Amino acid sequence: MRVATSFALLAGTPAPAGGGLGLILPLLLMIPLFYLFLMRPQQKRQKQWQQMLASIKTGDRVTTAGGIRGIILSIKDDVIIIRVAPDNLKLEVAKNAIASVTTQDAGSGS
Repeated sequence: MRVATSFALLAGTPAPAGGGLGLILPLLLMIPLFYLFLMRPQQKRQKQWQQMLASIKTGDRVTTAGGIRGIILSIKDDVIIIRVAPDNLKLEVAKNAIASVTTQDAGSGS
């Protein structure tokens, strides 16, 4: 009998006002924050990296994602041939593997 009475009491209480909006509002606010703090900076870095790859030329010093450093000898569509010191080895590297570029003018101090 007591269980039936407590269900009857619960059924008669009204729902709190704005309950649905109060739960959805934080989720809706998280979407722009997620974009601003995670997606936008990543897109910016990707765009800078692509500009760097588009501006490379022969003679630039590069560092690959694997840590190999060398000087660009020739550039093809998606392949770069670099010369690696001290034995002047020629390596063929995928263009997407280039992590950073130092132009020949800026690299004269090393």
